[in-house]
Amino acid sequence: MQNSSMPLIPSDAHDRRSKPPVVVYPVETLPAADLGLLNGARESLTKVSETIVPPREARSFHVPRGHFFRIVSVEGSQVGDLNLWNANDLSERFFSGKTRALHATHVGVGDRLWSSMPSLRPMATITHDTLGWYGWDDDGAGVHDVIGTRCDPYTNRLLKGNDYHHCCHSNLTRALAEERNISVQEAEVHVHDVLNVFMCTGFTRDTHQYFMKASPVRPGDFIEFFAEIDLLGALSACPGGDCGSGHSSDEAACYPLKVEVWQADPEIIAGWSFPERNPYPRTHR
Repeated sequence: MQNSSMPLIPSDAHDRRSKPPVVVYPVETLPAADLGLLNGARESLTKVSETIVPPREARSFHVPRGHFFRIVSVEGSQVGDLNLWNANDLSERFFSGKTRALHATHVGVGDRLWSSMPSLRPMATITHDTLGWYGWDDDGAGVHDVIGTRCDPYTNRLLKGNDYHHCCHSNLTRALAEERNISVQEAEVHVHDVLNVFMCTGFTRDTHQYFMKASPVRPGDFIEFFAEIDLLGALSACPGGDCGSGHSSDEAACYPLKVEVWQADPEIIAGWSFPERNPYPRTHR
């Protein structure tokens, strides 16, 4: 007798499985970032500010439209969780799911970080990445993912049965609360799924589970972005350190991260077309 928990395999199973894949969002009509203009602007950069993010903590920072910002490894292998908001409207924030759908599970130079609906426009464009050489390793892992949601105290309690207060979700919440002078309860609803900066991740081939491995980032490495709108950012130096063993604990070696803001020659940036909010008429929903 066939095990009742196992479904019957239909006679046309092979045919059903062999259908060709179709890219969900063909992006040929998506306006590409003018990397030529941005690379020219990069030649004129002057640093205007920097923020140190302590280990197992988060800090906020501002990036005016038309400026560049870098997330830099400064002391040791360390990953960071990045949130971005419209500096003038917290309801417009980074939309990791749509960024993943339009680009890939991991992002690199030329990819853009898209904002939430109904605005749905580029918030930032990746202009340089010293880890761009990594590509895909033998485990199917890459760096800078938009898969993971961020480590958080609720999942930690669910899986481990204890409380940990320096999860990236908590760190980002406190940073935003301090920045906006609001309660952590008010801030928490604005914290969202992240770009996992420097994090090396993929899906296991057998069970297809999300996995992490030690980040290849080293001191001096950085990823750089061009701000398409006025940005408020928050970055958490993840309690997992390089995320080679675990997260949400005080066991891993953790290091600070640095956020640098750079200004380009305004005459070069004057040629850039900054994105407006998505023109779809909301009255037609």
